[in-house]
Amino acid sequence: MVNPRTPVTGDQLGDGLQLLRFTGALYCRAELTAPWGVEFPELEGFMMLPVVLAGRCVLEIEGERHTLEAGSVALITRGAPHRLLSAADVSSTPLFDIPVDQVSDTYEHMRFGGGGDRTRIAYAALQVDGPLSDRLVAELPGLIRLDSWDDGEAGAFQAVLRLLAREAEDVQPGGEAVMTSLADVLVIQVLRSWLRTSDPEATGWLAALRDPHVGRALGRMHARPGEDWSLVELARQANLSRSAFAERFATLVGESPMRYLAGWRMQQARAELIGTTDPVSSISGRVGYASEAAFSRAFKRHYGSTPGAVRRAGAVAQGALPGAAALRPSPDAATSTGVSTGG
Repeated sequence: MVNPRTPVTGDQLGDGLQLLRFTGALYCRAELTAPWGVEFPELEGFMMLPVVLAGRCVLEIEGERHTLEAGSVALITRGAPHRLLSAADVSSTPLFDIPVDQVSDTYEHMRFGGGGDRTRIAYAALQVDGPLSDRLVAELPGLIRLDSWDDGEAGAFQAVLRLLAREAEDVQPGGEAVMTSLADVLVIQVLRSWLRTSDPEATGWLAALRDPHVGRALGRMHARPGEDWSLVELARQANLSRSAFAERFATLVGESPMRYLAGWRMQQARAELIGTTDPVSSISGRVGYASEAAFSRAFKRHYGSTPGAVRRAGAVAQGALPGAAALRPSPDAATSTGVSTGG
């Protein structure tokens, strides 16, 4: 849940990424021996993150092949179906047909393959949540690859990979929590790396966050949605005249500052309704409404449902989030075709 009282740090882009929240449905450490191939299904609404810890493999996605080596991370931003292979010419087995050791509902250990050259992979499937996640994901490419030896902050990136490799060596108490946290950190590092090299002339929400003027105003809105913002005050925060700010904001973001602010308040309120048990009256005040009734009317206009209905639906959806155990067929139903298993 986003804290509406979070202070502005001055790093608008970093603050924007901190508005994301990841909920893991699957964490897997895989010990694979050639020949092997694993076919991953489409998981809409998820980011998927294979991390090669030792050895090498081929990632096949959307008709293209990418060779990944130890220290390579691939962020599949929209959950597209893909295959990981020991070599380009091997067949593959559906992920959920491969027997695993189930450590918990979301954490599993896979041993699979034909007994040849070894590859170790850590894999995560993360549901992306947060009030601005749709804006972010819509502007990302379908695949972002990052190699530890090419990253501009290689030292920090390699440190996370070393920690992940250590945790993946064997299952220890608390290992799931560590894997979860490290996967979240890796996603943010991959996104930061991509943003550093993306087109500086681009428009859109991410470009607006990078803009020295509009980004400042966005940072203030994100951190303090309950403040009585006016166009004049937002322009002052951006160090621009009112007309110059309004034009620059609309060019980059695609809507007016006040319309964006109204939408952000509703998104923030929705996140709090689903993620907390706070009274609607408290939430409405934190997003800038003097009365619960006025907030409820605005909320229903925006979402077509009342705050109470959204809260109830959100609670049901959260309870239905599938873990690895829920996604997999029962062990008796699991079959393996195309590649032999090994232990």
